[in-house]
Amino acid sequence: MRRIVIPALAVVPLLVTTTGAAAAPALDGVPRAVRAVAETPALFDDAAGGDADADDPAIWVHPTDRAGSLVIVTAKNGGLRVYDLRARERQAVATPPAPGPDDEAGRFNNVDLVSGFRLAGRPVDLAVVTDRGRDQLRFYRIDPVSRRLVDVTAPRPPFAFSRDQAEVNTQRTAYGLGTFTDRDGAAYAVVSRRSTPEVGVFRLVERAGKVSYRPVGRLVLPSTFTLPDGSAWSPCTDPGDGPQVEGTVVDPATGVVYLAQEKVGLWRTRLVGGRFVGVPRSVERVREYGVPAVFDPAVDDCVTDHTADPGFGGRIAQDVEGLTILPTGRYAGTLVVSSQGDDTFFTYDRVSNRPTGRFAVVDGRVDGVQECDGAAVTATPLPGFPGGLLVVQDGRNTPATPDGDDGVRPDTNVKFVDAGFLAGQR
Repeated sequence: MRRIVIPALAVVPLLVTTTGAAAAPALDGVPRAVRAVAETPALFDDAAGGDADADDPAIWVHPTDRAGSLVIVTAKNGGLRVYDLRARERQAVATPPAPGPDDEAGRFNNVDLVSGFRLAGRPVDLAVVTDRGRDQLRFYRIDPVSRRLVDVTAPRPPFAFSRDQAEVNTQRTAYGLGTFTDRDGAAYAVVSRRSTPEVGVFRLVERAGKVSYRPVGRLVLPSTFTLPDGSAWSPCTDPGDGPQVEGTVVDPATGVVYLAQEKVGLWRTRLVGGRFVGVPRSVERVREYGVPAVFDPAVDDCVTDHTADPGFGGRIAQDVEGLTILPTGRYAGTLVVSSQGDDTFFTYDRVSNRPTGRFAVVDGRVDGVQECDGAAVTATPLPGFPGGLLVVQDGRNTPATPDGDDGVRPDTNVKFVDAGFLAGQR
């Protein structure tokens, strides 16, 4: 297994010159306003709501009946939720229990799909999930007849990153996820590790009619950077943590992998035979790149000194989060990136990574989107979505729901948006 470590203080060239104070305003005007067509029921991250917290969606297009297509969403401790195209819940899938009394239970963070995986001698579609609580991958066959998920995870799946259960309990575990099937039909999962800049590649394998995986590649992104003025800068994180990656997507036509390092920016690299090749390159930095920040225990967060901004940042407002690709031809299409810090999305040409626009999902028939974690898109026309379907997580669903103590229950869901407007972002 090959491991690539990008050295500290690395100077990694940009693919597009959009950084710097003078360049930033070019596409930073008022974002294009788009509106959702539908939204799923609210999920509540409290005991009464089953600790359900929507995070990352995936869209499964039914092979013979487009009206039977599904949206699959991770809900962290709440497991998975499966919705139809009218945003109605069809199924809830629970996380696995903790293996021991002092261990972490399952916590589903990200989800992606694999089509045509050969299982028990026939091709099936799989939902692949990162179990952040137990540092594992889990697999669910999508039954096209019942339109329900069936657990096909092999018994005793290996840990993705940890050496033992004690290390799992520290929760530096499987986090972000993007899947990829190469031209030979081999399926892979690109998985980031929570609270670290590490990313692994795992090949999916059949084990006695179930699905397991084995590691085939590793990459460690930088944690420290040399700024244009020669000074060193590291993004602020919780004490002891590194700058993690969550959003992950692989271009199926080229094998290019995009990685959203939340406090740093958007990277691209390539996969060949399930292994990373070449040096990752920066597509776009966050606005806060190079800005001094320190962790403040009183507020349990990093405090950024914007008055000391040296002007080396890009356009994305940290965190860089959900990534998805809308293909409009073999190589043509749009890369969509969630700019969580300002509740907007940036778009880029799929091949050149040239910036093409910016949009926000605003209030309309349903409320708009804030603090988006995950996104998924398909160009396939679907009932109610003639331009294709874009699904985005809403991290601050409204109206907020008071609890019995006059507080506000944490409330998330996902929004369904017709993707036709993205044609205008190119």
